[in-house]
Amino acid sequence: MKKNEYFNEIEKIYKEMNPHFKERLKEFKNIWENGTNKDIHLELSFCILTPQSKALNAWQAITNLKKDDLIYNGKAEELVEFLNIVRFKNNKSKYLVELREQMKKDGKIITKDFFNTLPTVAEKREWIVKNIKGMSYKEASHFLRNVGFGENIAILDRHILRNLVKLEVIDELPKTLTPKLYMEIEEKMRDYCEFVKIPMDEMDLLLWYKEAGVIFK
Repeated sequence: MKKNEYFNEIEKIYKEMNPHFKERLKEFKNIWENGTNKDIHLELSFCILTPQSKALNAWQAITNLKKDDLIYNGKAEELVEFLNIVRFKNNKSKYLVELREQMKKDGKIITKDFFNTLPTVAEKREWIVKNIKGMSYKEASHFLRNVGFGENIAILDRHILRNLVKLEVIDELPKTLTPKLYMEIEEKMRDYCEFVKIPMDEMDLLLWYKEAGVIFK
């Protein structure tokens, strides 16, 4: 394990942007601490829309669906009209409806209350992967980070994986990311973050900022 030239490059960005990363992560924690069941449901729904789509577009779609409460009440064929800016809109509209039904009790959204019954981040993530259609470890980790539980998990999308190759954390981009391989790469990233003394959730924002030039979600 070493700090290569690419790390030296991103370390400069980290030192400059670190206060902004910390502030963003504080905002994520605040969503969970002060958010309602519906607020947390929006965050979970957002992560269903992100696969192979731009995060900004996915959040715009969620914002549009929220306006008329369609995200909480609409049928799949109504939701799909608002999903033209994300890929696989037909499947994703169905996933959103299924998710909503999973997260309802006595006609009310209970997303935050439900996840509060799962005591650890690992349990929350495993439940998502096993029970929510359209969400793998990447999307589950993304959701958990966005509500303040990202200190020890990785969001292994193609941007992060590409950067892990540049940092020599992994040798090459994986052709497919099985659950086993996901865990192995996550552990390598965890060790690397400890080595360079940058928390995992800050490293994720740093690498995303390096790629996109923005701090989003």
